[in-house]
Amino acid sequence: MPEEVSLTNAHDHIRATTVNGTDVFNADGEKVGHIDDIVLSKRKGNAVYAILSFGGFLGLGEKYHPLPWASLHYDDQLSGYVVNVSRDQLEDAPSYQRGTDPDWNDPEFDKRIAGYYGFPYL
Repeated sequence: MPEEVSLTNAHDHIRATTVNGTDVFNADGEKVGHIDDIVLSKRKGNAVYAILSFGGFLGLGEKYHPLPWASLHYDDQLSGYVVNVSRDQLEDAPSYQRGTDPDWNDPEFDKRIAGYYGFPYL
């Protein structure tokens, strides 16, 4: 029998295509980038990572940072997501370059991201 799921909180739902491009701010309200993509769990059906586009200019030198979805919260005042990570912390965070794609099925990659952001690896 499938796990019981509540679908009654529709005002909280958003399409992934709408999330892509949404600004991301640090705790000080400084814009640090925008969401470029979302990584989903095929088996659990939930968002695992928001891919933060960070740095660069006009797409040059831009890096992509997988942020644990649980590290983000939506702020209505900012009309964007807030992550409790400074710009300096993002500079050193696990990332990849445009045109490359990490192995999303590599548990070591997941462990590195979870550890960096202080989440348990489950």
